[in-house]
Amino acid sequence: MRMFGKAGKAAAVAAIAALALTACGRTDGGAGGGSTAGGEAFPKDSLIGVALPQKTSENWVLAEKLFNDGLKGAGFKADVQFANGGVSEQQNQIAAMVTKGAKVVIVGAIDGAQLGTQLKQAKDAGATIIAYDRLLLNTENVDYYVAYDNFKVGELQGQALLDGLKAKKATGPYNIELFAGSPDDANAKVFFDGAMKVLQPKIDDGTLKVLSGQKSFEQAVTQGWKAENAQKRADTLLTGSYGTAPLDGVLSPNDTLARAVLTSVKAAGKPLPVVTGQDSEVESVKSILAGEQYSTINKDTRKLVEHAILMAKELQAGKKLEINDADSYKNGVKTVPAYLLPPVIVTKENVKAAYVDDPVLGPLTK
Repeated sequence: MRMFGKAGKAAAVAAIAALALTACGRTDGGAGGGSTAGGEAFPKDSLIGVALPQKTSENWVLAEKLFNDGLKGAGFKADVQFANGGVSEQQNQIAAMVTKGAKVVIVGAIDGAQLGTQLKQAKDAGATIIAYDRLLLNTENVDYYVAYDNFKVGELQGQALLDGLKAKKATGPYNIELFAGSPDDANAKVFFDGAMKVLQPKIDDGTLKVLSGQKSFEQAVTQGWKAENAQKRADTLLTGSYGTAPLDGVLSPNDTLARAVLTSVKAAGKPLPVVTGQDSEVESVKSILAGEQYSTINKDTRKLVEHAILMAKELQAGKKLEINDADSYKNGVKTVPAYLLPPVIVTKENVKAAYVDDPVLGPLTK
């Protein structure tokens, strides 16, 4: 997890340490790059296990197909599992992958703090552990982390909210509400912290007003990333704090929750606010084109899966792995070497260019 830059990083580390399930983070060590030492090669047709969380977004569903196709295309045996039954199911799935002899286990955790026993089992069996998208917490038994720069995602979301508000009304103050992801997802606090690095100064100087008073991560969370939870909270906020006052903007951490908020606002009969998002979901891209949702983040799942598979291929060949952040991602026990991909903000202004090469989203924008 990445923390605030410069002076704010120490405070961010302290804030995250206070959270039981997110007590890890990026510190001020800098973003060193390079390669890690090569290991022992293993057979090309070895089993690669991929443990994915619940199907809470289109990107996770797409990742399943991409991992299956990509690993098999690379000559590996693939065991790709979703843990729709929760943490205990994911624990059992990882244990089963180890029993089957997986040489690499790629983990997109439901809760990165609750897999320690299974990760130790995997390491004891000689497997290499790659944390995918979400950092694995409080364990020495993780070798690499591959993800988009999720703190940057939050910064982009915060700036998009400010830009969208200014485009609708040149000067403030603006009334906004803050939504965050699920507290058991290590990335949720990172997104929120990145956004608040941009938004907090504007809250402090009165440009932004949170009429509900709910400004902390703990107050803004959406359990399970579920749309119904976000919509219910939005209903409550609108009823309790926005009787005659306008709601100008909403920080939403992903597209699913953005659409839930917009549904709530429409039901309340209020003008649509500027709403951010993430994940480039089909319905949200359509919403952006229609002038409803203001922004999303393009974190191309194809590129992320492709790089995770490349890491598996390099491990198989005993090669050194390229990393571009060697010393920043501390999980509470160790510093995990990371390879980060850059996220891209998408609004109606650049939506065509953003998805020009995307086989699904590209045709929607023509």
